[in-house]
Order: sequence, then C-alpha cells, then structure tokens
Amino acid sequence: MFGIQYIKVSPTNHIIHYQNGKVAHSGVGLAFFYYVPISSVAIVPVGSVDVPFIFNEMTADFQPITVQGQLTFRVNDAERVASLLSYTTNASGAQYTSQDPDKLPQRVINITQVLTRSEVGARPMREAIRSSDAIASAVMGKLKTSEELKSLGVEVLTLSILAIKPTPEMARALEAEAREELLRRADQAIYDRRNASVEQERRIKENELNTEIAIEEKQRQIREAKVEADLAVEAKEQQVRETKMKGQIKVEEDRKQLVTAQIENTRAEADAQSYTIEASLRPLRDLDPNVLQMLAMQSAEPRLMISLAMKELAQNASKIGNLNISPELLETLMKKK
Repeated sequence: MFGIQYIKVSPTNHIIHYQNGKVAHSGVGLAFFYYVPISSVAIVPVGSVDVPFIFNEMTADFQPITVQGQLTFRVNDAERVASLLSYTTNASGAQYTSQDPDKLPQRVINITQVLTRSEVGARPMREAIRSSDAIASAVMGKLKTSEELKSLGVEVLTLSILAIKPTPEMARALEAEAREELLRRADQAIYDRRNASVEQERRIKENELNTEIAIEEKQRQIREAKVEADLAVEAKEQQVRETKMKGQIKVEEDRKQLVTAQIENTRAEADAQSYTIEASLRPLRDLDPNVLQMLAMQSAEPRLMISLAMKELAQNASKIGNLNISPELLETLMKKK
C-alpha cells in the first residue's frame, strides 16, 4: 500500500536492504518495512547447501574414471556474495529477479573439480580407485585454504567422495584380473594347505621316529644298566667266592699245618715208641734164637712145641733118611682145644 512493504526473513537467510544505493539494513533474520520505489532487497541464504557432483577425470596412466560425491558449503560473507552475484528479490521477496543464485553452487563445484582433477591425475587408476578417502581429504584441505572460495565469500563444510569408478570395459578387465588373482590365491592357498598338511605329516612321522629312537635308546640304556648291574653282581659274587676260597685255603693251610703237626707228633710218638720197644728188645736182640725158642717152649702149648719140632725137622730134612708121621698126630695138631 502506497509502495510500502513489510518483509521478514528466516534465521538462515541474510537480508540486505539497499536504499538510494546505500545499505539501510543488513543481517540475518531481520524484519522491517521499506519503501519499494527507492529500495532493493537482496536475500542471501547462509544455511548449508548440499551439492552432489559427478566428475569425469583422467588418471596418471591415462585411464578415464568417474568421481561421484557430495559437497556441503555455506555462505560466510553474504555482502561479498551479494556484490558478486545478484540476489535481488521482487517486491514480495518471494522470487529472485535473476538466475545468479544458481551460479554459486556451480562455481564451488568447478573449483572442487579442478582440485579433484589435480589429485586424480597424480595417481594411476588402481591407486585412484582405492584412494577415495585420501583424495577427499586432500581436496578438502585445499578447499579450506582456497583463495577463490574466500573471494566468493563461501566456506566448504564437508566433502565426501562416494565412489570412484572406471569405465565398464576397464571395470570388467579389473574384475577379471582380480578374479584371476583371487583364483591364483585360492590355488596358492590350496597348495599351501596341502604343503602344510604334508609338512605336518612329515613332522608327525619325524616325531614318531624320534619317539621310537628315544624308546630304543632308553631300552638300550636299560639293557646296559641291567648288564652293568649283572656284572656288578657277578663281580660281587666273584669277590664272595674268592673270599670264601681264600677262607677255605686258609682253613686247608691251617688244616695242613695241623696234619703236619699231627704227623710230626705221631712220628715223634712212633719214634718214641720205637725207641722204647727197641730199648726194651735190645737185650733180647743179642740172644741166640735157639735160646729164645727154648725159653718160649717152657711155657708153650704141646701143639706149638710139636710145630717147632717139625720146623726143625724141615730145616734138617737133608739129614733125615725116613720120617713117618701118623695121621692121628696131624689130626691132633689140627684140632682146636
């Protein structure tokens, strides 16, 4: 009414009221009346903006890849942005009068693409595909210090690279190579498992053989210990036998000495008896045998006397011409009393 309008913006919008070429109001979430014929109002969104992007880039080994991600930024200097791009609205403030507000996200995306291209172009395809987080961190670091963004009055909040993909043909080649590598690793794993099984079996056999060797060694030691024990026992028994034999020898020697002493004593006794008898018979030794016979005949029996007489006859048989001995005499001599 009469060219006077009331406008009110949300806290995520920065409003700048120009009146006669000068800034009358500037701030976030303001509400005021203004006179339309001499005023222009610029509303700059200062809230965060999510911008998806897809870049087609070339790696260091000249392989095309696709970089897909999302960028989040916000305006941190609304007056600078309003001085570079037209954020002027109509009288109601509901619509921009130009297409400049749509250019700001594209300018940020262009700066991001340039920085991303430099990072991707410094890496070969294989490394680039596996380095999405590293590329995102490097680009984000450069965006925070970018003079172009500062001149635009914009700051980047986050940068996420969701995927880095090669061309379908290259993806199939990489898949085939990866599949072959996986199959090779599977074959290697099977070989390693079989080799490990053979190695384990060999170790088991070696352990069994070592166990048998140890058992045989122990048995040999046991046999040697038994033999040594038997030898020790035999040596002890031999010592016992030698001791017994020495004792028996000593006994026999003592007995020999005893027998020798007994023989000496007996011989001495015999000599004494012989001497006694000889001494007692010495007076008779010098007598005439005939005298002795006569002495014996004095107390002898008749048969003994007849026997002596016949002995005398036999001794003097050459001097006897005829001798008659009656049977009765012989019978009488042969009869016992």
